[in-house]
Parts: sequence; C-alpha cells; structure tokens
Amino acid sequence: MLEQSYETGWCFIEEPNIKYQSSQTSLNLNRKINLGSGFLSPDQLILLLNNLTVDITFIDENDEVQYFSGGKQRIFHRSKAIIGRKVQNCHPPESVHIVNEIITAFRNGQKDHADFWIQMKGSIIYIRYFALRNDQGIYKGTIEVSQDITEIRSLQGERRLLEWKY
Repeated sequence: MLEQSYETGWCFIEEPNIKYQSSQTSLNLNRKINLGSGFLSPDQLILLLNNLTVDITFIDENDEVQYFSGGKQRIFHRSKAIIGRKVQNCHPPESVHIVNEIITAFRNGQKDHADFWIQMKGSIIYIRYFALRNDQGIYKGTIEVSQDITEIRSLQGERRLLEWKY
C-alpha cells in the first residue's frame, strides 16, 4: 500500500517520511520474449503497450486482474493495487452483475466479446471485452479494451496523403 500511495498520492494524510524500497528483483530487460510472430524485449513490449491509443486490462481465468497498460492518457485510472484483485471488486456494486454475466458467458463459450459505449466528460468511450482462449478453446481470461472514439466518429471522407496538423 505504501508503494501504491506514492504512485497515486495521499488523500487523507500528509506524505509520510518513510520511503518505499522495492524488494522485487528487476527483470532481465535484454532478454527477448517470444510473441509468436516476433521477439521483443520487456522494455520494447512495455513501450508498445503503453503507447497504444487504447487502455488494456487483462483478467485471468480466476477473475483476477493481472495487468493494465500504463498509457499517459488512460481513460479509466488504475492503481497497481488492483493487481491480483478479483475484477468484481474493481467495479461499482451496481454493475458487478454485468461483469459476472460477461465472464460467465465467456467462460462457458456462449460469447466471445461484449461491446459498450458511453458518453463521459464530452467524449464517447468505446469499451470492449474479449474472451481469451488457448489453442484447445479453454477459457484463459478476459481482456478489456477501452478507447476514446470521439475523434474517430467525426471523420468524414478520406485522407490519402500525409497532412501534419499541429
């Protein structure tokens, strides 16, 4: 909790004089990860995921949050405190039944994705959930992908040539 509070700030108390020191061993950032269609270092993979124009959250087959992308302009704020937490505990109580319905439909193979869009702070947010299955079709988790599509929805015609706008 101390580490995560340094990340998100202090809302009820002044910042304590205690500094967090990570006991985790660092990854070998030079080692490449086989992604099936290429190899990336952990540094490259982090850069790639954090610079996509979508928010990504991965929930494993046990309904536990295992990862979220850390882009500069996340739509929905995430704290590292959610890692390992049941996804049901990351949503308002009034929407948990929807979360459970989606995961149940993914787990039993009835559905492969669920799409929602909402208006928030003058933007249109597209939220998509995808079931993840291994080669044998066994449910291995869910990925949530959220994107601000306000600008995309306003596109008209086509643009075939590069046009820089600043």
